[in-house]
Amino acid sequence: MVTKLTADQAAQWIEDGQSVMLGGFIGSVVPEAIERAIGERFQQSGFPKDLTLVFAAGQGDGKSRAINHLAQQGLVKRAIGGHWGLVPKLQHLVVDNLIEGYNLPQGVISHLLRDSAAGKPGLFTKVGLGTFVDPRIEGGKLNSITSQDWVRLIEIDGEEYLFYKKLPIDVAILRGTTADENGNITMEDECLIVESLAAAQAATNNNGKVIVQVKQIVPAGTLDPHLVKIPGIFVDAVVVCEDVSEHMQTFATQMNPEFIGRGNKPSHNKILASHVEQTVEPVIDAKTIIARRAAMELKADSVLNLGIGAPEYIAKVAQQAGILDKFTLTVEPGAVGGSPASGLDFGASAFPDAIIGQDQMFDFYDGGGVDQAFLGLAQCDAKGDINVSRFGTKIAGCGGFINITQNAKEVYFCGTFTAKGLDVQVEGGQLQITTEGSQSKFISKVEQITFSAHQALKANKPVLYITERAVFRMVAQGIELIEVAPGIDVERDILHHMAFKPLISAELTTMDSAIFQPIFSLNLHSD
Repeated sequence: MVTKLTADQAAQWIEDGQSVMLGGFIGSVVPEAIERAIGERFQQSGFPKDLTLVFAAGQGDGKSRAINHLAQQGLVKRAIGGHWGLVPKLQHLVVDNLIEGYNLPQGVISHLLRDSAAGKPGLFTKVGLGTFVDPRIEGGKLNSITSQDWVRLIEIDGEEYLFYKKLPIDVAILRGTTADENGNITMEDECLIVESLAAAQAATNNNGKVIVQVKQIVPAGTLDPHLVKIPGIFVDAVVVCEDVSEHMQTFATQMNPEFIGRGNKPSHNKILASHVEQTVEPVIDAKTIIARRAAMELKADSVLNLGIGAPEYIAKVAQQAGILDKFTLTVEPGAVGGSPASGLDFGASAFPDAIIGQDQMFDFYDGGGVDQAFLGLAQCDAKGDINVSRFGTKIAGCGGFINITQNAKEVYFCGTFTAKGLDVQVEGGQLQITTEGSQSKFISKVEQITFSAHQALKANKPVLYITERAVFRMVAQGIELIEVAPGIDVERDILHHMAFKPLISAELTTMDSAIFQPIFSLNLHSD
């Protein structure tokens, strides 16, 4: 029978110097009770110390939960993570050179867990070439005390690849819904699976321990084997969470049946069909303009990935146009189909068609399965490189951005033209900049390369940069201005706010006037 522990007892299992894999995505499938207990144990006793923390996705609420519990000087020696934006306390330790830190692509870490479980030396992939993860640039290292190389450049049959060495996992701390007495774990109330099985196997095959937080324990033999996501042979102990606030479905929602496909699924077109007259005119702000212009690129039957920020609005625009069921939305941690959620619910989808493992989703992504990817635009330079991962002392991390943008068939970067204070309005179909943003996004050189235009050009990948006032495309010489919003002066409103002069198309056109009308209709591309 599996060992049953309290959260405090589980914390006692963690030994000094161990490498600990933490499961979860933002607040989904996060073993919050165990992580809190480990942090409290260190505060009270000074143990465990010098841990290496491994996490694929960002796990936290931007304040104090999840990995933030463990972000204490002395407790952590090293952190290897995919997304850092929601763990500010851990960021501070890295920025202050108090711990070693690595930022590796989210999909790479997911796959490294699987490869480590299989006894392989590491992962060979093209993901990360030309970005800050490339050892010729930064090698994914986050500060000056991080000296060990985790990434190497190699050549196979005349082509460049990156080799990421394996992740030795001593303890995997994961979460499920139900355990039976033999340790078999089901996840029926969890909105994601992430890489839980791979992490459990990696720890087990390294002679390590696997601890799983659950809601309940049931008698052996009562679970449907098809529902078991982590077999009991990989589980050493379970912790039944007594506090429902530490076993929320996400950090924004205690329990939403829609995130696991329960309840009556409404038709997308019944939500708001394109032929139904809208009785309330929407506010046409910058993000709405960007989303409408981006939505005009949508193609029927495409598989999509939508990032955080402005791209989230694309699904809303498509929903309002009654076409959300004409393509399939995916989210990197594993949801296929449905309507992706936002904020601290991000990662979950309402009424998904399927929920697969994060490592499996990145198999699909890395193989070129995404037809169209719409992601954020934080900084862009003259080459067309994009930075979304680091801004001075703020470490956002790359998350799945590198996997997705490097391998999707078409890429669209969506964001406001300037930041911090931008305000626009539309009058008579004309865009007016009422307050200009104080921060330029189009700068001479990005602070960190999260998207490499050079690699995209080598792959002949179509790339657009969509803002509320201008649209650019990637060309061999850099970026080229191809569209301007009605009412916008190219010199005053665009070039004046760029640190470099882009190419200007000889066929420069005005953005479609339909974008700037109260009621927006949308026709999908058929190819």
